[in-house]
Amino acid sequence: MTAGRSLPTQEDVLGYFETLSNWGRWGDDDQLGILNHITDDVRLAAARAVRHGRSVSCAWEITVPGEVERSTTTCPRAADMPGAENMPPEFRNDRRWGFSTERLGLTFHGNTVTHVDSPCHIYWDGTMYNGRPHSLVDTGTGSAWAAVTAAANGIVTRGVLLDVAAVRDVPWLEPGQGVFPEDLEEAERRQGVRVRPGDAVLLRTGHGRVRHESGGVGGFTQPGWHASCLPWLRDREVALIGADSPQDVQPSGYADVLMPVHAVGLVAMGLWLLDNCDLEACATTAAELGQWDFQLAVAPVRLAGASGSPVNPIATF
Repeated sequence: MTAGRSLPTQEDVLGYFETLSNWGRWGDDDQLGILNHITDDVRLAAARAVRHGRSVSCAWEITVPGEVERSTTTCPRAADMPGAENMPPEFRNDRRWGFSTERLGLTFHGNTVTHVDSPCHIYWDGTMYNGRPHSLVDTGTGSAWAAVTAAANGIVTRGVLLDVAAVRDVPWLEPGQGVFPEDLEEAERRQGVRVRPGDAVLLRTGHGRVRHESGGVGGFTQPGWHASCLPWLRDREVALIGADSPQDVQPSGYADVLMPVHAVGLVAMGLWLLDNCDLEACATTAAELGQWDFQLAVAPVRLAGASGSPVNPIATF
């Protein structure tokens, strides 16, 4: 697949479902998966990563129209709204205040919206993280297992940005180019940072720069994590990963595993994913400050039974 580099075979990658599995590691009823690496001590250490007080969003703006179905109601004077006669007199008689409201419809999974995937998002052979059957996901009420509400208290940890595009001295990785463990370690060396247990690792491929300059996201061929990074992530006890692409390099190079990072990560490892981050401002700030670690805060919306949530990850330096 890649000249001069020894890569795991398809059999190796399929074997990751067993060799990298965290099923039962934190108990049979665990729904947090690798987020368990974020302990109180890890959160305290993340707070110490704030040395300048500068915050940067790592999310794309959700555009209307395009990504959101939106219905907006605007009422310049609330006293004129239908049903105002049924409101209390202090509201009915006030002719000065008005309002606007929205009803939004959003499909956040995909290649554009910044979102977090919870473990129930992906099945393998009909099974979710920690061995639960896909039948726990109901079309009406959503998932009764490992939904995004498992992270209701938020994800706050030390984030580390690894700029692989800079490591390779290119503005961006081309579609279909994967990132390998040696890239991650070279980024650590150049940036003077090391990934620790409980960290969130954000991967910059430069795909965000392509989106900014082209105004689009391209097709289904993307740069991203290669499957060979999965053992590295488990060995380092990484708690969360993000990328400026939909995570997996596409094509993955494995005919029988379309998206190994999603499949092995979510199902076997319980590895929550931050898809489609915008890391350009984060990378610029990190380079300016000479600081590649920061406090990362991710607060999923508490959507009952949902397999993820749109999010706005905040990096605070």
